[in-house]
Amino acid sequence: MDSKCSQLLPSVCTVLADSRQPVSDDTCLEKLLDWFKMLTNNGSGLLLLEENPCLTELILTVLRQEEPNPTILSFVLRLAGLLAASESSFQHLQQGEAVRMAFGEAGPLSSALWEDTSVRSGWVQGAHDMLQHPSAFRFLCDSGALDTIFTLQGDRSLFVASAANRLLACMLRFSVQSGHSCPLGTGDSEWPECARRIVSRLEESLRSHSASRANCSLKMLTTVFEQTQEAWTEVLWSSIDGTIKSLLEEESAQAGHSLVDLFLSMARSPVFSCHEGSLWQLVTLALKCLHPTQAGFLALGLLKLEECPQAVKTQGLRILLQPVACVARASSHSSELSGLLDQPPAEGASVESLLSSRSSCISLLCQSLAHLEEIQHLAHPPMDFPHNPLLHATVTVLRVCAGLAVPTCTLGATIGKILIGCSRVQRAALHLLGALSRWANRDVSPEETFDILLVYLRSPDASPTVLKTAFQVTLKWCLSFSETSGSTDGFPWHKQFLRDLMPLLQKRLCSPRWEVRDSTLEFLTLVMKHLKGQEWFRQALSSSEVMALAEGLLDDPESYVRASAVRALGQSSLIASAGSEVPGLDHNGSSNEDSVAARLLGILSSDSEGFPRRAVVGVFIDWLREGHPAARQDPEQFVSQVIQAVKGDLDWEVKVSGLELAGAFAAQCFHRFGFPECPYAADVSSAGEPARLPELLQVFSRVRLFDFLFGALGDCDRPVALKACEILTGVKGKIGTGCGLNEGQGLERQGNASLEEIWKMVAPCASGPLGGDRSRTIPQDPKRALLILEAVDLEELEGALGRSSDHLEKSPWSLLQDILSAGGAPEDNEADCY
Repeated sequence: MDSKCSQLLPSVCTVLADSRQPVSDDTCLEKLLDWFKMLTNNGSGLLLLEENPCLTELILTVLRQEEPNPTILSFVLRLAGLLAASESSFQHLQQGEAVRMAFGEAGPLSSALWEDTSVRSGWVQGAHDMLQHPSAFRFLCDSGALDTIFTLQGDRSLFVASAANRLLACMLRFSVQSGHSCPLGTGDSEWPECARRIVSRLEESLRSHSASRANCSLKMLTTVFEQTQEAWTEVLWSSIDGTIKSLLEEESAQAGHSLVDLFLSMARSPVFSCHEGSLWQLVTLALKCLHPTQAGFLALGLLKLEECPQAVKTQGLRILLQPVACVARASSHSSELSGLLDQPPAEGASVESLLSSRSSCISLLCQSLAHLEEIQHLAHPPMDFPHNPLLHATVTVLRVCAGLAVPTCTLGATIGKILIGCSRVQRAALHLLGALSRWANRDVSPEETFDILLVYLRSPDASPTVLKTAFQVTLKWCLSFSETSGSTDGFPWHKQFLRDLMPLLQKRLCSPRWEVRDSTLEFLTLVMKHLKGQEWFRQALSSSEVMALAEGLLDDPESYVRASAVRALGQSSLIASAGSEVPGLDHNGSSNEDSVAARLLGILSSDSEGFPRRAVVGVFIDWLREGHPAARQDPEQFVSQVIQAVKGDLDWEVKVSGLELAGAFAAQCFHRFGFPECPYAADVSSAGEPARLPELLQVFSRVRLFDFLFGALGDCDRPVALKACEILTGVKGKIGTGCGLNEGQGLERQGNASLEEIWKMVAPCASGPLGGDRSRTIPQDPKRALLILEAVDLEELEGALGRSSDHLEKSPWSLLQDILSAGGAPEDNEADCY
């Protein structure tokens, strides 16, 4: 603790201990506890107490008050537990009776304030923080705290009940670990007394036929198995597995979610990795007995575990496939299903009844589709996964939602009425369809996939969110086939599909809904980005009017659409510059590249919204990096025009993107003049040859690069200044400092200079404030720029810029000042109201 805080702490403790003073808000008290926790973690808690006796006095004073403020009392209880977390500090507090008064029977337990939730919460959290050593454990056992914790398990406050469960799990662990050095047996007499009482209470709660009590005990057991992976947990399980089985077999298992959490926490523990143990028998039973939604969560968790027995994984997979398979059987011919989907499971009746009700049908189906999607992303999916049947079932669900499926039974007709036009199920099924694209060209056939995607992309009734998802899925499938088929003609479906899609895109670009226009442009941009190297795609694009319509959307009234049109136009121009011309980009007969660049520069200079301007700079960055003719023919002029337009922009994201463009240009210049790779590795020893340095600096001068970078270094937006500092650090590292300069020309190093002082170095002629017009005062002499780079400690400046603007206000000293001010501090601590 620094001296400034040490001087304020006694006054703060006096304010907190005075019941007549206004109570500091909970946020200040929480921050104060966080600070004390940091101090005790980084040093000795005993030393903190010895150097600051006011802390002990605060605890004792509040605990001795007849009617303390509940908020302050809760704070003091948590503070006492935090400070007593080490053996030495516990003994120090115990000598002053602070521990006994806080957590013993003579404390808040016997007062009327115990009815206050905050007091009970403070007691539980304080006891839990204190329980880090045997002395604290023995004190809690001897003081009768165990009965209190049992009671708090069923507290009306869920927060208090949850904290009590964690504390009870900690007590059980301490009891077992400190009670015996030899392995425990299943007999009650072999367990320590505290552990025996806890286990007995567990079994009683699980047999009580009370859902709330059973849930509390299951949550406590889950905490035990999550926090402890030792052999004694297997002994504990063997003593209660029969009770768990009885609970599971009850007709209405209201503790289903808690049982799922318990089984998964145990399945992750190496203690229960043996496949012949009772855990897996109960897991198999749970998959049959639990409600389908609860069983689905359990099945998903099991499928993620590599150590799960294969038979259990197969059963879990059947659970997840049931709802989708049921819809597929009710709406298509069963001959199209195979593997795990070909026959309904014995317990499928409950699934069918749930699918017959609108609310349960939609929720169960969405959950099943989401779980199946998640499985597709596993690094090691379950063996023999039925990808092709699942693809057909997913397409069938989408057909049902679109009203295209013919029901094969009464259930199918009922499901159809429920699902037609249901956007929730449509989106979930489309997401799964997109995940199945991972298996394209391996196990699945794409024909029906492209057919159903066309249905949704053409549907006039599709909601914008469903259409956006359909575009995303379409892109995944097209890219999957493009990556595997290459230039061969073995997989022609996606090529013909995209050709058929062009007229549809034209129609969507004319939609009256801006979300549809925006999603269409986003899809078009991504397709062009990924397929621009394939001639067949360029031909399909050039034979359509898509880009002409996209160019027209540069004047769209919605800024999001204008930004997406900018990106689409930028990608199209890259394609045109690389090969085939794409009509629609230039209706006046001039060069496509020049006209597009001029159009985008106009948007950068004049568009009133930030989104299109950000998009323009992003396009220019891509052009510079990928060698677009507009950037390749005269890169200096290209970059100079962009950064001059950007430097006066009021949008900080536009300026950061402009800085990224400047950094990319600098990297290209370093490479062109033979400087080593990694232009932003600040390594002075790797500076380029001085003979090439003047030529490089002249390029930077013509572009006004240092003008732009130094101007951004003093920008009022920290991200802009940080980005400029990062680029200048890289430039300084590449060219070195003092190269080719006379020693007498150096400036004094300004490692601790403020931004204002640095700006005076950059522009000594400037007399106005930072916010003034500095564009005409930047020195263009490259040597002057190098001298400034040499004088300024950019690394230290970057660290200063990286700190948040309110780091002083968040300091412990400021926190103590706030508490004093809220409590009516002496005059010398009062804030100046002026």
